[in-house]
Amino acid sequence: MLKKIKPYAVLLILLCSVSFVRQQNRQNVFARENLIAWCIVPFDSKERNAAQRAEMLNRLGITKLAYDWREKHIPYFDEEIKQLKSHGIALQAFWYASGPSPEKDENLQTILAVLKRHNVKTQLWSMFIPGSGFDTLTQQQKIEKMSVAVAYIADRLNEIGCTLGLYNHGGWSSEPENQLAMIEYLKRPNIGIVYNFSHSEEQIHRFPEFYPKILPHLLAINITGLKGGYPAQVVPVGEGNIEAKMIDIIRKSNYKGPIGIINENFAPDAEDGLKWNMEGLMKILTDQRDKEALKTYRQTK
Repeated sequence: MLKKIKPYAVLLILLCSVSFVRQQNRQNVFARENLIAWCIVPFDSKERNAAQRAEMLNRLGITKLAYDWREKHIPYFDEEIKQLKSHGIALQAFWYASGPSPEKDENLQTILAVLKRHNVKTQLWSMFIPGSGFDTLTQQQKIEKMSVAVAYIADRLNEIGCTLGLYNHGGWSSEPENQLAMIEYLKRPNIGIVYNFSHSEEQIHRFPEFYPKILPHLLAINITGLKGGYPAQVVPVGEGNIEAKMIDIIRKSNYKGPIGIINENFAPDAEDGLKWNMEGLMKILTDQRDKEALKTYRQTK
C-alpha cells in the first residue's frame, strides 16, 4: 500500500514546490534587490560624483542603476561605469533621447563607444522625438517613419550585445499601442518596452487593458505615486490613490523584470527621494500582504 502511495506523494510535493516557487517569484518582484535607482544623477542637490553615488546606493541596498545624464556628465561616463563595477552595482540602463536622425548624434556614438569599451551588456532607454510634419502622416506612415530611428539604434546596440527599451515620455512614440506596432513592424529581438508610471497620467484608465499586451516585451517598470483622477498627478509612491491598483496588477502577473524607483523632483537630495519612495512602496506591500518582498527591506543607514 505504501509503495502505491509514495509516487503520488512525491508528485504532490513537487507540485506544491513548483507552486511555492512561482508564488515566491511573483512576490519578490518588488523585493529590494530587484529595485533600480532612476532619475537621480541630474536630480541631486548634493551633485554626487560617481563614487559618492555608488556609495549612496550601497547604503540603501540598491544594486541596480539606470543612468540618466546631462551634457556636463559626458566626461565622466567611464568613471561612472568603473565605480559601479567596483561597488557591485549593475548598470541596468543608460538614458538616451533620440531625434529623427540618431546616426548624426555624437552623444549616441559616445554612449555606444563607452559601453563597448567596458564590455557592458545593458539597455538603452530611449524616447523618440519625431521630425517636422510627423502629425500629418497616417498611422502606418508614422510607424514606418519612427521605426527608421528605432531600427538604427537597435541595430547598433545589437552589435555590442545590448538592448533598446522604448520609453514612454510623452507623444506618439510613448503610447503603448504605438510601441507594440513598431516592435511588430521591425521584428528586432533586442527591442523591448520600459513602462513609466510617471508618464502614464493620461493612460491610467487603459492600463488594465494594455498591460497584458506589453507584458511579454517589458524590460522594466518604473513606479511613482499617481493621485487624483484623469489625468493623474505624479506624487511619491504611496501617496496616490491609483498606483496601488497598478502595482497589484503587476504583482499578480508573470512579470519577472526589475522595478525602478525615482527621485526626479521629489526631494532635493536624491538619497532622501529614493528613501521616500521605498518607504511608500513598503506601505503598499504591507497593505497587499507581500511578506516575501517585505522581508528584503532592512532599516537604511
